[in-house]
Amino acid sequence: MSKYQPYPQYKDSGVLWLGEVPGHWEVIRSKRLFSERNEKARNDDEQLTASQKYGIIYQKEFMDIEGRNVTQVLTGSHMLKHAEKGDFIISMRSFQGGLELCIYSGSISSAYISIVPNEMIIPKFFSYLFKSNPYIKALQNTSNLIRDGQALRFENFSQVDLILPLKNEQQAIANFLDNATCKIDTLIQKQQNLIELLKEKRQAAVENIIMQDKIVSMRLGMVVDQIFRPVDRKMEEIYIALGLYNRGRGLFHKEPKEGSELGDSDFYWIQNGDLILSGQFAWEGSVALAGKSENNCIVSHRYPVLRGKENIINTEYLWAFLTTKIGDFILNENSVGSAGRNRPLNINTLMKEKIPVPSLNEQLKISKIVQVEKKIIDSVSKTIELLNERRTALISATVTGKIDVREMA
Repeated sequence: MSKYQPYPQYKDSGVLWLGEVPGHWEVIRSKRLFSERNEKARNDDEQLTASQKYGIIYQKEFMDIEGRNVTQVLTGSHMLKHAEKGDFIISMRSFQGGLELCIYSGSISSAYISIVPNEMIIPKFFSYLFKSNPYIKALQNTSNLIRDGQALRFENFSQVDLILPLKNEQQAIANFLDNATCKIDTLIQKQQNLIELLKEKRQAAVENIIMQDKIVSMRLGMVVDQIFRPVDRKMEEIYIALGLYNRGRGLFHKEPKEGSELGDSDFYWIQNGDLILSGQFAWEGSVALAGKSENNCIVSHRYPVLRGKENIINTEYLWAFLTTKIGDFILNENSVGSAGRNRPLNINTLMKEKIPVPSLNEQLKISKIVQVEKKIIDSVSKTIELLNERRTALISATVTGKIDVREMA
């Protein structure tokens, strides 16, 4: 941030989350700038929904089993509310992502609050402010750190003090952040595109091998071992459990917990090189290879763990195969159930499936591709993480007046 200059003069805002603010900015209570919209959904409203990636978007083709528009059905039960373009929408229970600026008119679920700005503000400026980390923490701190089971209300939102630059300055800041974040987002997208290209290259390499005429097929249960390393849980010891992203996007580490906080599940130790499948979402491609950073982490009994038998099948090849269209089909066929996304994997039937087992030399070629891909993705992921951190820090510094960008918009 060294290339950015501070404002020439600051004053104490008297607000903990804001600290010092530019001397000419006003500090004002939220309820003086916003009001709550309490209006039932209209029959011609299209339903809006919140998306982490896209903000507030249309929920198209939202029909009930009789083909009626659900907006109209739920409106009769007073379950939907009307929202106007330019309103801010916030989830009453999941507000960690801040407020979303509504760019359509439509209806929202009763689980959301629609907040109407007055004429003193530029919505785009407050859109950035409301998604900044300092503001989100300030909102979370209302109502004594809103606990589980409590819902955020408009009264919580209205208690938070805000800053109010002049309207032309709000617009200048919004314009600057539009431009700056667009550049960062473009760089992030380029890194993500590289990951997709690596994925396509790996899948193509596997498919070229398994489509050979003389390929041998063997039952999965004959070529892998299912791994069980039971955790002898200590109540006060700290454990790190793993979770899986879908679409082959890897593993994530959950928050460390004491043994007493892990619940009733049985847990198993993970080692570098294990192949982990999600017992609930394998059909969505939730399969991953454990790396060195996963050593001594744990998974519950809902995550089958496999390793290829020595001199028969390479575990890295097996993971690469399961991420192909054929592998995805096999995982889908062995994930049963029809209740929405609840389709548990039947590991017993999966073990009976026949899979292509190329020569060890061919498998080694895939293994090397997987290893190179992992190194590149680790590097790319760090770059994306740094870019996201820079984006977040730039937004927070700009909307709270820590840097002066008026001449840069």
